[in-house]
Amino acid sequence: MARPYSPGPKQFVFAAGDGASQQVSVGDAQEAYEAFAAFVRERESETYTITDEPAGQSLILMPGQGVISRIEDGHPPRSEHLREDRGNRYLSGAMLFFENGYAGLDYFGQWLSDLSDLDASPEARGAARAAMITTEAAAMDEVFRIWADSGYVDPTDQFYIFFDSHGLDEDRAERAELLQLIDFLGLERVEAPAGATGGEVWVRAEPRLDAECARWA
Repeated sequence: MARPYSPGPKQFVFAAGDGASQQVSVGDAQEAYEAFAAFVRERESETYTITDEPAGQSLILMPGQGVISRIEDGHPPRSEHLREDRGNRYLSGAMLFFENGYAGLDYFGQWLSDLSDLDASPEARGAARAAMITTEAAAMDEVFRIWADSGYVDPTDQFYIFFDSHGLDEDRAERAELLQLIDFLGLERVEAPAGATGGEVWVRAEPRLDAECARWA
């Protein structure tokens, strides 16, 4: 059962690129998700926006362009953008927004502050994302966001493997980012053993990685 909003109920405004809009008052994130999923099912649009006006936050889903954007009013305002080609991820992102707003999507993917960066090559997008990270703590968070999606620790506990069984043509943006973060953190990348898939990245275990892994577990 979803945790009730407190204070509740909570109001959201849904809007679509065809001009349709709907305001809802909901008691929890699951109720909000179901209302939004019904709103999406009733139309075909290239853009859907969820707005939490009291919080000053919005989520913009653009499946027609393969983009998700999140916006937060503030001093200064923040906006970040994500390239997303997997159709099933849009409603998943909406659910995270209903649960915890802007911050709920922190680990959802490779967010970039400049929308134009999404048109760059995957390698350039990865480099742009890595350049946004300036502290060891943030770098470790990002490394484990990538690892949590498709990684594991080898049975000997000596190595952290990223992009398990993925080819070099997959995850190009995140691989480019990861390689820069490995250098930034001073981690030791090792050669993958014979038989490993070409896109895998192997990193030698060390105390910082083990401590972060325990935190994510």
